Amino acid sequence: MTPEFNGFLLLSVVKILVVFTVYNVGVMMVIWAERRVSAWKQMRLGPNRVGPAGLLQSLADGLKNIMKEETWPAEANRPLFLLAPMLSFVPALIVWAVIPFAAPMPVDFDFAVWGMHFVHHGPMPMVVADLPIGFLYILAIGSLGVYGIVLAGWASNSKYAFLGGLRASAQMVSYEVSMGFSIVTILILAGNVTLSEIIRQQQESVWFIFALSFGFVLFFISALAENNRLPFDLPETESELVTGYHTEYSSMKFSMFFIAEYAHIITGSSLLATLFFGGWDIPFLPAPAEPTVLYSLATLAMFSLKVLFFIYVYIWIRWTLPRFRFDQLMALGWKLMLPMALGYVLVIATAVQALDALGWGLGTRSGLVLFGLNLVILVVVFGWFDRGRILSGTRYRRVET
Repeated sequence: MTPEFNGFLLLSVVKILVVFTVYNVGVMMVIWAERRVSAWKQMRLGPNRVGPAGLLQSLADGLKNIMKEETWPAEANRPLFLLAPMLSFVPALIVWAVIPFAAPMPVDFDFAVWGMHFVHHGPMPMVVADLPIGFLYILAIGSLGVYGIVLAGWASNSKYAFLGGLRASAQMVSYEVSMGFSIVTILILAGNVTLSEIIRQQQESVWFIFALSFGFVLFFISALAENNRLPFDLPETESELVTGYHTEYSSMKFSMFFIAEYAHIITGSSLLATLFFGGWDIPFLPAPAEPTVLYSLATLAMFSLKVLFFIYVYIWIRWTLPRFRFDQLMALGWKLMLPMALGYVLVIATAVQALDALGWGLGTRSGLVLFGLNLVILVVVFGWFDRGRILSGTRYRRVET
């Protein structure tokens, strides 16, 4: 192996250890944040005994779950019952590998240890794996999480868990399509499937939240449904199915489902920040000609702020909106989201072709034109809802006050 390859391998191992350690600690802190924010919204204290401001409460809960006795339902399929939590947790963890979290950082070293020579000169991409097919990786790996949920429902041999697994599979199929079409609009506009390149294009033109505002709405709703968060938590609905697909689970097997849900929240928030809000880009601050450590740290802080904002929005929505009925969930996915996503792809593709014919490539001017088009679409769609159409296709009467 060459010294350059040894240096690349060393940096890859360091990034893997650091990123996934921070990621798992972040999951623990998001669980604490949800409990504190929900308590604040309900005018109570929340966890406040273990550690300062209850910061170690999640750690105490994890320790408790490790020490609890494992329970095995008598009629469960034991191999699949054990495999299901792992299938739910691992995809949520490894999707993060392709998300850039800061600007490239200059790294230079040349040393030898134990007979091995390590060399690296130049910028280091601040991403675990800068794959040229980042989009496809996210769609492929992210969709694997539902297999763990379906297996958990089936292997438990419980009617409640089985119904939760069926609901999860139906919900996943319904909203994965709309999410895919909303991502297609980004591919049409950017012409690239590498996340680092998409961030660069947003730096040079406008953030895609402006050029693809309606696509952001579609993606965000689909992301809520994919994560089984309120108002789309039908696979877990406590009032109907006890706790749904993980009814029969206990100890760390249950904790892995819990961790996977919050890992998906962090991943979904990171994707929202990357695809629509410029990723680590700092608005109105041009990138330096040569990478610097200070600029990399500043972009890391900016990316973290964007992710924390969306995590708060996830929590806010959970403690604000009521749960849909299952027929409303399906109607929203197939009768509204899918036709709107298909139509939106056609509109954006036509608009991009027209702008290219005018000689307007991807830039600030074309981005503002697309922003105006998206505003028109949003006004038309929300006006259509305001006229009385609801998810079941029936009409309601306004109550005048």
